[in-house]
Amino acid sequence: MAQRNRKIHTKRGTRSCGYGNAQKHRGAGSRGGRGNAGSGKHKQIKRRQEGQVFGKVGFKRHPSLVSDLRVINLSEVDESIEGWVQEEKAKKTAGGYSVDLSPLGYDKVLGGGRLTHKIQIKAASFSESAKRKIEEAGGKVLTGDGVDTV
Repeated sequence: MAQRNRKIHTKRGTRSCGYGNAQKHRGAGSRGGRGNAGSGKHKQIKRRQEGQVFGKVGFKRHPSLVSDLRVINLSEVDESIEGWVQEEKAKKTAGGYSVDLSPLGYDKVLGGGRLTHKIQIKAASFSESAKRKIEEAGGKVLTGDGVDTV
């Protein structure tokens, strides 16, 4: 493009150089600053109207402190036990069912729901309510090391 045809050449000498108002196209100052600059009031109000939070919120725990346990409720075990028997992930015994939850990817058993079958469950850990409900249904609780805790 020839130099004389460029916008800056043709508009040179005018007050706005083709950007409308004389204040426009002046860098970050025309936008209220960069980042949180100049945020005394007007940016806080704008964020609040948009439903956003202004500034830092909350905290992030160190990854070494976060435990990533996979948990399962007793109601889910009760619903899935027959399907696991068909898939040979659990065994049907004379007294009920037997299942090891660690190969299935579960670390802890929680006591949510009801247990309608006699199930011997082996897992790394159990909640107190889960232990109580398994025992009330006639099942057994086995911890990860294979020691009977009933």
